[in-house]
Amino acid sequence: METIQVVLDRKLLKATDLAAKKQSLNRSALIRQALQEHLRHLHELELEARDRRGYLAHPQVEDEFRPWEDVAAWPEE
Repeated sequence: METIQVVLDRKLLKATDLAAKKQSLNRSALIRQALQEHLRHLHELELEARDRRGYLAHPQVEDEFRPWEDVAAWPEE
């Protein structure tokens, strides 16, 4: 692990310390966890944007999935 220096305003630092205490974590662990979650969220947003661009570049044809409708339908009893 690397040691870094992060500047936080007093209000954010107090909130960080309180949240860390409630979760029985130290400040560094809480910040690592929050940063990992944020990076995961950014990655999900990028994947969604990539998919959106793909669907915009190659929109669904009207009957493209019609053959699958019979397979996906519940069987009659």
